[in-house]
Amino acid sequence: MPKRVLIMGAAGRDFHNFNTFFRDNKEYEVVAFTATQIPDITERRYPPELAGELYKDGIPIYTELELTKLIKKFKVDVVVFAYSDITHNYVMHAASTVLATGADFMLLGPKSTMIESKKPLIAVCAVRTGSGKSQTSRKIADILKKYGKRVVFIRHPMPYGDLAIQAVQRFATYEDIDEEKCTIEEREEYEPIIDKGMVVYAGVDYGAIIRKAEEEADIILWDGGNNDFPFYKYNLLITVADPLRAGHELLYHPGETNLRMADIIVINKMDSAKEEDIGILKNNIKKVNPDATLIFANSTIKVDNPDVIRNKRVLVIEDGPTLTHGGMAFGAGSVAAKRNGAKEIVDVKPYAVGTIKETYKKYPKTSIILPAMGYSKQQVKDLEETIAKVPCDSVVVGTPIDITKVIKIQKPFTRVKYKLEEIGKPDLEEVLLKTVLKRM
Repeated sequence: MPKRVLIMGAAGRDFHNFNTFFRDNKEYEVVAFTATQIPDITERRYPPELAGELYKDGIPIYTELELTKLIKKFKVDVVVFAYSDITHNYVMHAASTVLATGADFMLLGPKSTMIESKKPLIAVCAVRTGSGKSQTSRKIADILKKYGKRVVFIRHPMPYGDLAIQAVQRFATYEDIDEEKCTIEEREEYEPIIDKGMVVYAGVDYGAIIRKAEEEADIILWDGGNNDFPFYKYNLLITVADPLRAGHELLYHPGETNLRMADIIVINKMDSAKEEDIGILKNNIKKVNPDATLIFANSTIKVDNPDVIRNKRVLVIEDGPTLTHGGMAFGAGSVAAKRNGAKEIVDVKPYAVGTIKETYKKYPKTSIILPAMGYSKQQVKDLEETIAKVPCDSVVVGTPIDITKVIKIQKPFTRVKYKLEEIGKPDLEEVLLKTVLKRM
């Protein structure tokens, strides 16, 4: 009899683990997924079109709040933990909950879930959400393009809509983004790549995705999500570390895995961090991965119109995932507001409505800043209404995209842009020339 399996996830790693390890594996029967972190992804099914011959009716997805009941209801033998940016304590509390029911608790590692690429592949991961993966990936892409290489991005999954339709997604234009009805979170990842004239793939079936990407790439660039480890076997792993959260690199799953596996570690945000925190981070790297090459970098900030900030009472909007499950109290928008002489950063919480108000309850560390939550039409509507209600002079937009393409901001606003700038040597170009480019 096959072992009965439940996979705990958040519509990303869980589906990938199923596809690569369980889908055609007759030793196991996956009876359910549970979901958390991302709103509005429960009460769906993993579709039969993706689930394979063993799952003619697909697989139901439930909320993680029902975990213990589901284990008993489905007579589950094994529970697989499959999502990211979680404290080690949280993972072990989940394990204790599962073990108390009598079931086994499993974590699948890189060997069981990584897919081999036929083209050279560079993976960019991080120790926490919001460390600076995407700006690092874009810098790498610029370098590779300079040497005449065709670069195709593959982005960690964000399948919030119809999973069967989203099996393989290709984004090369803004029209592609509109056609796929992308959320704010998806736009934040895809638009900056499209702005560079490059292609990004995403979706659900990462085996099918890489076969498509290989057709138009010299080098594939894996742009990780949260702090998950790569879905693909890599030629070079670059992990971005964040001294603003010094110590977290050894406290979060699977960020510590990325730190230990890394060939290159980029210590980002040097211009915003305290010396003592940089020291803590460097010491932790020395303990667990002393052979990694270190690159130091600033996350440099540019404001479109500083006059919109100076001496003004401002509302600051930041990247949603960085503030929520990333646990940051601020981001680039907040830094820009302070550096450019804002009179006050207005506390958004008293004016939050609907799903935005619920987000503050779920993530109390989000502080006074507004996370750009837009996983659903309702969240986008609530975000727009919240902004309209806040009594401020102007708005500082610290998200990676022009959010006014999605919502209306009735007050004066300015965008904050940021990019990676290495400090001294070695830098990314030197590393790439000695590794991936040298082999081509």
